[in-house]
Amino acid sequence: MPRHVERIVLSRPAPGTERVLRVYRWGDEAARPKAYIQASLHADETPGLLVAHHLTRLLDEAEAAGRLSGQVVLVPYANPVGLGQFVNGQQLGRYELSGGGNFNRHWPELDALVGEELDGRLTEDAEANVALIRETLKTALARQPEPSKELDRLRLALARQACDADLVLDLHCDDEALFHLFIIPQHWPALEDLARELGAQAVLLAEDSGGGSFDEAFSGPWLRLARRFPDAPIQPACQAATVELRGTADVHDEVACRDAEAILRVLVRRGYLEGEGGETGELPPALCEATDLEACDTVKAPAAGVLSYRVGLGALVAKGETIADLIDPAAEDPQAARQEIRSATDGFLLSRCSHKFVSAGASVAKVVGRERLAHRTGYLLED
Repeated sequence: MPRHVERIVLSRPAPGTERVLRVYRWGDEAARPKAYIQASLHADETPGLLVAHHLTRLLDEAEAAGRLSGQVVLVPYANPVGLGQFVNGQQLGRYELSGGGNFNRHWPELDALVGEELDGRLTEDAEANVALIRETLKTALARQPEPSKELDRLRLALARQACDADLVLDLHCDDEALFHLFIIPQHWPALEDLARELGAQAVLLAEDSGGGSFDEAFSGPWLRLARRFPDAPIQPACQAATVELRGTADVHDEVACRDAEAILRVLVRRGYLEGEGGETGELPPALCEATDLEACDTVKAPAAGVLSYRVGLGALVAKGETIADLIDPAAEDPQAARQEIRSATDGFLLSRCSHKFVSAGASVAKVVGRERLAHRTGYLLED
């Protein structure tokens, strides 16, 4: 059966225009297990678009060979709104320009839609509870009226596709960065195969990062429902991850093809499609341990100025070590123009800022350590 393509019209912002979301599906819509993968919810993060391009080809080939045993849904661009936001030739795809904020923040808690409806219907059968919750989520989202705001329509359309998935992969990237994942602690080490296949150099764990991100919108409801109904066995049945495909400039066919092949191997290992001889082989060695997100220091610029980094990605740094200098280009005394930016923890440099002139308070680096930091509470992400 060839790939099914669904075309969802989100809005018509002006006469003669429309924004369309495309959804690709391989396998029967009722098949299990179900994987949902989307690219570039932050529309200016391009690596995911190229990975999705290569993954589409690989899944087409697998479908043609009759290898699909589950269902794979791929949204090759998750944010047509942000894709079109160009101002003076620069794409601004992280925030909705009409005031909706960060596209990957403040996703609703879906368990609030179904909690009352599930009351009294759950049993001691864990598998039956999973099936009931998934069906109830699908039904609740299907009956939601179409919102008037374009951003809300986009969120509803994506949620309808992802809400009943076993695996959710949200493809992003950082600024300048090593490959890393964000997941909830309850899904580690269950997602270790994903980290090892993709060569992740950091796995950052937080049950609630404080930002209402897309991945937590689908992993989190299972945790909250389990607490709401303590007498019914409810497993964290949606394994969701934010997949950070290195940095914004890491857009190369060779690299993207390797990433797509790694995702395909994960799907084979997990039974979404049948493997071919020797396709998966042994899992690659782990490149990292999982780390609490509270142990990852987000380093801020103390003032506006020009950044000059002293260390590169992956460098080991000690607490108090200078990782960059911040230079005031207007300082009358060049000897007093520099401020040292220091790490608050022992660890390694996961990411840096590619734009070297920064404003006060801007995030300029992430240093992954082992010990939770007292100042890392509440909102743990970056805007």
